Amino acid sequence: MESTPSVLDLQQVTKQYEGHRAVNQLTFQVKPGILFGLLGPNGAGKTSTIRMITGITLPDEGTIALNGKIVDGRLSQDIGYLPEERGLYKKMTVGEHLMYLIRLRGWNRKDGKKKVLEWLERFEIEDWWDKKIEELSKGMQQKVQFIATVMHDPKLMILDEPFSGLDPVNTRLVQEEIIRLSKAGCGVILSTHRMEQVEELCDEIVVVNHGEKILEGAIEDIKMKYWNHEYLIDIGMSPAAYLPENVEVLQQTNKGLWEVRLPDDISASSLLQHIIQQDIEVLHFEKSLPSLNEIFIEVTGEKNPQIA
Repeated sequence: MESTPSVLDLQQVTKQYEGHRAVNQLTFQVKPGILFGLLGPNGAGKTSTIRMITGITLPDEGTIALNGKIVDGRLSQDIGYLPEERGLYKKMTVGEHLMYLIRLRGWNRKDGKKKVLEWLERFEIEDWWDKKIEELSKGMQQKVQFIATVMHDPKLMILDEPFSGLDPVNTRLVQEEIIRLSKAGCGVILSTHRMEQVEELCDEIVVVNHGEKILEGAIEDIKMKYWNHEYLIDIGMSPAAYLPENVEVLQQTNKGLWEVRLPDDISASSLLQHIIQQDIEVLHFEKSLPSLNEIFIEVTGEKNPQIA
């Protein structure tokens, strides 16, 4: 069975700046319909990688292919890029701004206006057409910026901190649109420091540090790789007195569950049997997988500055 062709394919990509190697032999692929997280601490090489994907700069070594075509520095209509530093023209109205941008993408005026209106209606902001950008709040501007990123039907979206400035309601709205577009076959790269959002949205991730790939794969597979035989248990009381001696009780969570670590010679089923044989009811029992933020800290050696 043939594998699904990649929307984006980086092969051994390297970028050098005045004696500093910002990206070193980086390889990864983004498939259509996959929400893909590009992660790393500040200065890891994420921005340099994104600039090469979008064709702003070109790699010194290696290749970047978008839908099978080598990125050569020309503007690709197949990419929608939402940069962390926003770039709206404050004196233009929302309608003027979006029409200007979609015309730059090669759409004619009639079809472009129809597409812009579809997106404004989808976000229930069609009455913003004549509002000036400078009159909008930061969150409102962010919604306009997101529409500008996706309205031309890109095959690949690159979203750098897409939820910055959004309240919880609008964060959920944008998340739902990202998921919908992904399911429709769009490749999505999400770059953010908000690990909880990566865990919620992304299917696969790549972590870069000092310009090199240090971790890659499906999030659930990665969590299992870094799992340390820990479980969450609730028997209505502290379990310490009811467990085998070599089972370590770590801590009680804020939900009242106890975290325990099993040695290699004790299985989850044998532990449960040991407890039940003492006529104790087990109210809760599950694997305690590490969070993505915990794994990030372990593999990079740095605490994510935007995670408390």
